[in-house]
Amino acid sequence: MTSSADPLLPRRASVEVLRAEAEDELSSLKLERLRAGEDPWDFMEDLPTVDELVVFTLRAEHIEADGGLRPTHARNQRLLRIIAGQYPDLAPAVQKMLSSENTHRRWDSVVREL
Repeated sequence: MTSSADPLLPRRASVEVLRAEAEDELSSLKLERLRAGEDPWDFMEDLPTVDELVVFTLRAEHIEADGGLRPTHARNQRLLRIIAGQYPDLAPAVQKMLSSENTHRRWDSVVREL
């Protein structure tokens, strides 16, 4: 695994801070959708978990730092493993993302929702 000193993916903050930020974002998103009249039964299971959102955010920051180039499937897999190495508490979420189909494109639909 890559250390937290990896220049391609600097460690940003503690998992607790990242989770708090993600929870705030998800809460805002849920409130916005509820105020728009959406039924929570229709959208809640489509939202990422807090840890998934943290991983998406870390990945998005890396993509932005790399000039905004969307990663290939192989590069995405490597990036997710680096995130899991730097943030072991996020490893279960990363593993779930690695085992699902279209992991390197799933963020497209999540970003559109957010």
